[in-house]
Amino acid sequence: MLAGIDCEVIDLRVLRPLDDDTILESVHKTHRLVVIDEAWRSGSLAAEVTARVVEGAFYDLDAPVARVCSAEVPVPYAKHLEQAALPQVPKIVAAVQNLFGDRQ
Repeated sequence: MLAGIDCEVIDLRVLRPLDDDTILESVHKTHRLVVIDEAWRSGSLAAEVTARVVEGAFYDLDAPVARVCSAEVPVPYAKHLEQAALPQVPKIVAAVQNLFGDRQ
């Protein structure tokens, strides 16, 4: 639980075929979606998951889908720069909290 927010986490272990049913069931239950992807935001799996949710569960969403993706730069070799480019916990927490607005 995150500051009064109960989250459901889905680990998509297989990307082809994508488990649409599990994703859509979660959106039907939670009415929100945050997609975390280590790829770039443009043309990513996060974009595909978002598109499928909008096609299959648009009216179940109580907030826009949030995507937390890597910075659109080549992944750096230096560890500290790599960590800065990849999605990190503070960005994920901020994205989740943002879906709930001023309810906190």
